[in-house]
Amino acid sequence: MLLKPQDILIPLKLLSDPATPQTTAALAQSLELSVGETHNSLKRGVAARLLHFDAHYAPVRRSLEEFLLYGLKYVFVAERGELTRGIPTAHAAAPLADLIVDNGEPVPVWPDPHGTVRGYSLSPIYASVPKIARKDANMYEWLALIDALRIGQARERRLAQQIIKERLSNA
Repeated sequence: MLLKPQDILIPLKLLSDPATPQTTAALAQSLELSVGETHNSLKRGVAARLLHFDAHYAPVRRSLEEFLLYGLKYVFVAERGELTRGIPTAHAAAPLADLIVDNGEPVPVWPDPHGTVRGYSLSPIYASVPKIARKDANMYEWLALIDALRIGQARERRLAQQIIKERLSNA
């Protein structure tokens, strides 16, 4: 069994809206996945101990924290590209954008024709990420935080780690 990028999206979605029990169909729709992909991803999440099932699926916070903070950037390597228009991510998006001073250099963006910022392209962890970010502000923040872990400098990674730890302990 190998983890796939969508296997990270599901626990993040469950964390971004913990009050709403998510059906497989609802998760699929909100993450721009097929129901089959979502079902298989849920199974892989349980096998990898990132999720558990007890009447409904829920993230295993300690395992998820460990994987996000220490394994994600090695398993899902981010690829930087050329200048393009897109949606800001990592330190250029909330919640880190308020904590990092803009140095005037191009920022990382997920390429997107609806994007409003010009920066260097960064491959999203999964193809549907720009669509997800446009419709779900909480998921957008989670996705930007994990990109900061994937590409950030030491300070950006440290800030992202602190925020993720806080969110996981408060969720």
